[in-house]
Amino acid sequence: MVIELSEDLERVLHARARILGVPADAYIREVLERELTGEARAAPAKLKPFKSSFGILAKYGPAPSAEEIDENRREMFKNFGEDY
Repeated sequence: MVIELSEDLERVLHARARILGVPADAYIREVLERELTGEARAAPAKLKPFKSSFGILAKYGPAPSAEEIDENRREMFKNFGEDY
């Protein structure tokens, strides 16, 4: 079976499949199965879980250490409440 889609609809389809971490054809199959079996409100059962987002912020470099965070807090709040 061949289904023709507009470019916009195809772009949305691929984006949603990418978000779920599954191939577009698997996403289409799951949507059709849910719709045609009357389970439109049910959660997708056969889709793979989301891909881990571990490392998504790696491009920003290493996180500050606990000591650096504590030092920043001390510096930020060193004069807090002195006017009262």
